[in-house]
Amino acid sequence: MSDWTGDELAAIGDAEELDLASRRTDGTLRRPVTMWVVRVGQSLYVRCMNGQTGAWYRGTRTRRQGRVTAGGVEADVAFTDADPADSGLHERIDEVYRAKYRRYSANIVGSVVNPGARAATIELVPERPS
Repeated sequence: MSDWTGDELAAIGDAEELDLASRRTDGTLRRPVTMWVVRVGQSLYVRCMNGQTGAWYRGTRTRRQGRVTAGGVEADVAFTDADPADSGLHERIDEVYRAKYRRYSANIVGSVVNPGARAATIELVPERPS
């Protein structure tokens, strides 16, 4: 695995939305789901507003791999769980969600800035051929 390039981080991190398609057991991609994405440092994160019971989140558990598209970038990724015990990380992610999506009502932003959504925080890690 490699890190995101600076251009990829900027393009995806600045994108309003991201399309995420997780891989099924047989390796095929599920239908993409559109969601918000945030950048914290050199990492990209998504959260499921329905927490760990959300359908797309459950789909990421199958192979923990998929493909994302945002800001003109399409990339194969691994889905890594953000450390639930790292409250500092989750607070930074919350701050970025609030700042980036501030034009939406507090109720809408609140759907991804709460304990249930925090428990369903995924870091997107690029997978590149060796």
